[in-house]
Amino acid sequence: MKAAVLSDIHGNLDALKAVLEDAKKEKADRIFICGDLAMAGPQPSETIDFLRKLSEEEDVTFIQGNTDEMIVKAVGADREKYTPPNKIMANALVYAQDVLNESQKEFLSELPFAHTETIGQIDVLFVHGSPRRNNEDILPNQPVDKIKEIIQDADEDLIFCGHTHMPAGYQLENQTVVNAGSVGRPFSEEPKACYVIFNYPDLKKSEYEIVHKFVDYDVASAVEKLKKQPFEGSEALAHMLEKATSRYP
Repeated sequence: MKAAVLSDIHGNLDALKAVLEDAKKEKADRIFICGDLAMAGPQPSETIDFLRKLSEEEDVTFIQGNTDEMIVKAVGADREKYTPPNKIMANALVYAQDVLNESQKEFLSELPFAHTETIGQIDVLFVHGSPRRNNEDILPNQPVDKIKEIIQDADEDLIFCGHTHMPAGYQLENQTVVNAGSVGRPFSEEPKACYVIFNYPDLKKSEYEIVHKFVDYDVASAVEKLKKQPFEGSEALAHMLEKATSRYP
């Protein structure tokens, strides 16, 4: 079995299509998407429609990201609770809520917090942030003791996550933790979409391979689309697609 593990698409359909084309070349037969599908990107509505159609044609498993949760829960009395403190991201949230239709929002609301599956000889957990919170960071170069504390209640052999937009990996005594990075808003000076190939060549054995892949896509196209979004700060978000030197604008 070979699977593509994606996270943090953020409405960047150009990047998503490039990653899926690369996964097709890799002969990935399953796709796992660890959340943050639409908000703060060039094409939030089109991306949701594309992913829903993809799930009808391919074996796709979705997880709900923290911004997916924001879109459906930052309303009424809960608006302040689920609205990000960063002003530009808050504006992007309002725009996503306005542009997505009710069917698209319902799709986001029904996504699970986590997905656990036994694949071959190992138990695999897919989450957005961490096994305990969808907005908890698993970053590169964190102390191993911190990673152990974050995943202390997870029994799975292999844990995939995203959220930070930075690829990372940790091999602990009995567990492996992999951050798949970001397809649509990579936190990197080099503007390439990032995802993971999970290769399990013999399901009767416990050996598998994890590879982070970095994919070129039409960044200029995505930048121009995002600049045209009618909310304050969209240009700043667009420039981050070209070179992200900070996590938020």
